[in-house]
Amino acid sequence: MMPPSHGLSDLPDPEKTRRRVGLVLFLLGNLVGFGLLVLFLVILPLLSPQVQFLRYCLVMLLGAVLAFPAAAVYLTVPRLLDRYDPEPAFALIGCLCWGAIAACGFSLVINTFVGEVALAVAGADVATVVGAVLSAPFVEEFWKGVGLVGVFYFLRREFDGVVDGIIYATFIAIGFAAVENVIYYARAVSTDQIGFAFLVRGVLAPWGHPLYTAMTGIGFGIARETTKSWVRWVAPLVGYGGAVVLHMIWNGAAVLFGTFEDGRFMFYLSLVLWLMFVTAFLIMVIVLVRRREKIIRANLLDEVALKTIDLGELELVCSAFGLMKARIRYGKKGSEFVRAVARLALSKWHTTRAIAGSTHTVSMDFIGPLRARIRELRAGLAASQSVGQ
Repeated sequence: MMPPSHGLSDLPDPEKTRRRVGLVLFLLGNLVGFGLLVLFLVILPLLSPQVQFLRYCLVMLLGAVLAFPAAAVYLTVPRLLDRYDPEPAFALIGCLCWGAIAACGFSLVINTFVGEVALAVAGADVATVVGAVLSAPFVEEFWKGVGLVGVFYFLRREFDGVVDGIIYATFIAIGFAAVENVIYYARAVSTDQIGFAFLVRGVLAPWGHPLYTAMTGIGFGIARETTKSWVRWVAPLVGYGGAVVLHMIWNGAAVLFGTFEDGRFMFYLSLVLWLMFVTAFLIMVIVLVRRREKIIRANLLDEVALKTIDLGELELVCSAFGLMKARIRYGKKGSEFVRAVARLALSKWHTTRAIAGSTHTVSMDFIGPLRARIRELRAGLAASQSVGQ
């Protein structure tokens, strides 16, 4: 008789308390962020005598129609890149929500406050520069970075390294950009520039926020991979600094080119250079994804000798589309098998580096249970295959 089947979520969880604390903080942050968004985007505008209720609702609806479907399309890119040991859906959805709700809500309040103070003290021109070039990069990258801190600390075993840092950062940033685009598109309607705004923000340069926040994600990814304690603290700070600088350069260029008579030409010229940089960044991500495949393969070779898996299964797990192949061939159990084997490889990788750095990692506690789960899944897949023949 086959033993009762249990999913990977049923493996022992030595960090259950930490995860529960993280969930509470996540919910509180999003609750407050949602309240702030409703206050500043719905209640206060509609209380203003200058705002027409129906028109305001229609332009915000138009902004949402333009922003949210496009964001859904953008999400396919990080999912395609994250083919080896894909991140769990709950973590990705949580990142998306944090960016769209909490990070947007807190950033909106602080940026608005800073802008109003600058306006009162120095006038409209200075307020524009302060808001776009100083406040927005520091504030927005900070609150998006808080979401990465949450994944890094509270979901530590789901955060393996640089690639994961980029993937989580991208989901947070796309969520943030989607809500921000709703606001920008709604404002563009009133100035008859909605076509230009959508072309720039939705088509030509949708990867601004993901690119900035990915720098912070890379910093946390390095912190996860390193065996040096000082790097664990410095790398995220350097990554955050890189995110702020990139954000500042882009916003500063937009403000600067707006002062030229031929501002659009200058803006498109900078956009070409920006797209070249994004292309270079995507190439770097692809290289890092391939690096993960090599890490998984290297840490599974001895599992073939131990007969935990065979050579065919090793190639399946290390295939770029192995998860898809397993799901088509075996169904849900097949995809769970591939995920379990990949997780075993990464757990061994973390353990090896922890031993080298004379530290402890929770991944060490999962190696034995994962091997047992893989054997159970293999037996189930073999039995189902023999029945189907």
